[in-house]
Amino acid sequence: MTLLAVAAAVSSALLLGALWGLYGRLGDRTEGFVLALGGGALMLAAVLELIVPAQRATSFEATAAAVLAGAAVFAGIDYLIDERWGDEGGAGLLAAVTLDGVPENLALGVALIGAGFPEVAALAASIFLSNLPEAAGGAKRMRETGWPDGRILALWTGTAVLLGAAAVIGNFLLLGASEEMLALIRAFAGGAVISSLATEIFPKAFRRDHHMAGVATALGFLGALALIGVAGAE
Repeated sequence: MTLLAVAAAVSSALLLGALWGLYGRLGDRTEGFVLALGGGALMLAAVLELIVPAQRATSFEATAAAVLAGAAVFAGIDYLIDERWGDEGGAGLLAAVTLDGVPENLALGVALIGAGFPEVAALAASIFLSNLPEAAGGAKRMRETGWPDGRILALWTGTAVLLGAAAVIGNFLLLGASEEMLALIRAFAGGAVISSLATEIFPKAFRRDHHMAGVATALGFLGALALIGVAGAE
């Protein structure tokens, strides 16, 4: 039940974000601030909840190779998406968000193996925060390019279901995997997340709100640190 609840809560940010972008007020600065906030939180969560635990379970060399592989795979697919669709059109936005979300949600599902919500609270909250403004900005720009509201909501709902399923599938398929295998998967996902932050989240946040993006990143970082500290104290 914890897995399903966490996956549903995290993925719901995409639908909530799409509703915000279509029917709420979303200025560039607000979008940039929330993107940077989620990025800062996700940066720390990826390191402390994915990569550091992976290194404890396997060698540094294996962890480093998995992190670099995850970053390289993300960068390669991201390049293909940009070349095929661009990063501002409707199809490109959906593809980019899905690409960002799959490794994050798979990692969340893997992190929940043998753990409860407190142990992954920072990672879950970080993914939620990063999903929300991405979907809001994406839905807003899709409407501006002529997409009907019903189709926009249907596509973002489908994306939310897909990413929620990624967390559940990742958890169930890897329940019997060895600790070393789980460690390498966490490190791979961590590398993909870091690559997504560098190429998608932070540049976009800076373009939308370059004056406060650094402050928002620091606030997100501290928020994730506080959540991890609370979980560690329990």
